[in-house]
Amino acid sequence: MKIVIQLLLWVVIGFLGYFTFNAVYEPIQFNKVRDARYPKVIEKLKDIRKAELAHKQVTGTFSGDWDGLVRFIDTAEFVVTQRRDTTVLDEEYKATYGVDEYKSITLVDTLGYTPVKDSLFKGSNRYTTMMNVPFTDGQKFELDAGEITKNDSKIPVFEVKVDKADILSDQDEHLVNQEKQVLSVDNVRGEYIQVGSMTEVNTNGNWPKVYGSNDD
Repeated sequence: MKIVIQLLLWVVIGFLGYFTFNAVYEPIQFNKVRDARYPKVIEKLKDIRKAELAHKQVTGTFSGDWDGLVRFIDTAEFVVTQRRDTTVLDEEYKATYGVDEYKSITLVDTLGYTPVKDSLFKGSNRYTTMMNVPFTDGQKFELDAGEITKNDSKIPVFEVKVDKADILSDQDEHLVNQEKQVLSVDNVRGEYIQVGSMTEVNTNGNWPKVYGSNDD
């Protein structure tokens, strides 16, 4: 009986040791996977933000359509300008007071045009696949664009995001759910990795600086 009890104790100790080891090992492995995947996702979001900001600069609005955004990059051009200060006769002052008066003005000269895709992507065609979420089976980022009203003005906004669970779908569900509740300033907060917002004027990403710049 004593031997049986000892064997049972060793079995219990073995199980406790196994679960203790897994309790430490699994989160470490999960964090390694997360930290390897998030930067790849964030690099895509940075490219998308650049494309959206260029779209707004040229058209005045953000794009809510992937095909349209890619076509824009393929065909659109930035206007290259030069600002210069000069002085001109103030015609209104002369008409009022009958004497010459000069005023300083800034002129903007158009020097030419440059393709958007060359300016943003410098010969790379990665913008054609920027909508595809890494580590998923062809899934695309959620994209939305429109306007919100601030101080009686309509302001263009956009939002691009992906659920963390989609990026970590092959990981332990309990650890993924914990990750989606993260509030730490040292990691990506909340359920999504995203850039932009449909509820406020914001084109920033929600990732910390350790992943690179999260603003314009």
